Amino acid sequence: MEQDLNILQVNNLSKYFGGLAAVSNCSLKIRKGSITGVIGPN
Repeated sequence: MEQDLNILQVNNLSKYFGGLAAVSNCSLKIRKGSITGVIGPN
């Protein structure tokens, strides 16, 4: 039932630009009705 409350679920996401890891093994769940922001160095 908990999964029904998630509108987005990401498991082990990685993104590389050449040899640079911008995101490494990121997992998250965004629940219905939540306000979510992602911040960090640019």
